[in-house]
This record gives sequence, C-alpha cells and structure tokens, in this order.
Amino acid sequence: MRTLTPDLLLQAYSAGLFPMGERRDDPTLYWLDPDPRTVMPLDRFHLPHRLARTVRSGRYQVRCDSAFSAVIAACAEPAANRRESWINQPIESLYAALFDRGHAHSVETWHDGQLVGGLYGVSLGGAFFGESMFSRERDASKVALVHLVGRLVIGGYSLLDCQFMTAHLRQFGALEIARSEYRARLQRALRRTTQFQRELDGAAACAAVLHPRTVTS
Repeated sequence: MRTLTPDLLLQAYSAGLFPMGERRDDPTLYWLDPDPRTVMPLDRFHLPHRLARTVRSGRYQVRCDSAFSAVIAACAEPAANRRESWINQPIESLYAALFDRGHAHSVETWHDGQLVGGLYGVSLGGAFFGESMFSRERDASKVALVHLVGRLVIGGYSLLDCQFMTAHLRQFGALEIARSEYRARLQRALRRTTQFQRELDGAAACAAVLHPRTVTS
C-alpha cells in the first residue's frame, strides 16, 4: 500500500474502500472492499424497548467529539471476544487527522465522569462509516449507537456503513447487501448535504430513531 494521507483516505472511502491493520504492533495497512457489505438502514433501525428506556433514563451522559483519541485507544484494547486489535499507530494517526478536519467523529458514553463506552467513524457527504466501538459497562456502546443513528437521521444522512455483519449489529436491523448495491447507495449518499448533530439528548435520540425522517438510500 502506498503511503496513506488523509486526502487519499477520503478518496478511498468515496470509492467504497477502507483500511485495516493486521495487528496492533504491526504498522502495515491493507485495503478492504467486502462483498457483501453490511449497512444499517437508518429508516428501519430496531430499538428494543429495554434499551430505549436506558437511553431515555440518562444513566449515561452522551457526548460527541470530546474524547476522540481516547475512544480509538479504548477500541484498540483487548476484549473478551477480541484478543488482537487491527487498530495500529498509523490508523490512530490518520483518523486523528480526519477528526481535525471535521471528517471523523466520536460518540461517547460517560458514567460518573468516566468514559465507559463509545464509537467512532468517518463522515463524508451523507454517508457515515462506522469503524469500531467499545463498552466497559452494560449497554454503553449500544447507547452510543442509538445516539449516532439519531444524529444521522436528524442531520440528513442516508447511509450508515457497518462494514461486516456481527450478531451485535444484526439485532438492530443491520443487513448485508451486494458490493454493487453498496456502491450505488454510497454514490447517492455522497451527493447529500448534511450536518453532523453533536447535541442531542436521550429523548430526542429515541424520537429520531423511532420516527425517522424519510431518507433516500
């Protein structure tokens, strides 16, 4: 892979590609272009009743972009279902550069002043590319996901790219589509003018998810 720059990384996303590392301690990056591709339909997101209660309860304080580097570092930590991380130093540096340009965002869940969950991803036009998430307390990453979807719906996005299917994503309505269909949806999304919504409370997030504005995917 040629030396990656933030500009080249954005060009890759606009073509449907994204980079990953082999291991945490290996600086090598390689391109991925999955077929099928996993997306989360913003107009059909499934919000379980119990999780909706948790989001509305305010148990977790939700912030955006207040601890971007800490979120990436937490996503790279070993977990029970993942002993080795693909998030290496080049990944951290590149996405920090995208954050500085306003093309990357984090959604964070906080409890008693501690960062306990969150996610990060890349924003380009009407597409948001989810990269990774972590959780240190029950439902912490799920609350962040609900807030992300609410922000995307209100902000006018039409595509939430989840890359690969997992059981965690499937429960919220994620589906797999062919690479050709993904690229068509991506090109339509890139033409949209959007605004990432940083401020949103739990009630507003749930309302946006349960009663989404019409989005064209």
